[in-house]
Amino acid sequence: MSYEDKALQCSDCSTNFTFSAAEQEQFATRGYTNEPKRCPTCRQARKAQQNANSGGGYSSGGYGSRAPRQMYAVKCSSCGKDAQVPFEPRSGRPVYCSDCYRNIKPS
Repeated sequence: MSYEDKALQCSDCSTNFTFSAAEQEQFATRGYTNEPKRCPTCRQARKAQQNANSGGGYSSGGYGSRAPRQMYAVKCSSCGKDAQVPFEPRSGRPVYCSDCYRNIKPS
């Protein structure tokens, strides 16, 4: 199929931009059926905003990353050593340091 450059208007900033024949061919090979609604500048800004909201990728601390977990200071019920746990301990329930927990948890 032969493609020709098309003039389109951006839905965000209303500027005109060219949807080149090469871009049209690339869209077709990827199976995209719709023309782009945004100019390259607005497209890039939208991607950056979405990455910032979702966290980006692995290397940027993004995908799957969370805010630092709140840790609680406790005394181990077994050895008495100071420890940090990622949950708020309930009264009457034993809390163990990681070493003691490793030794008592069921395998």
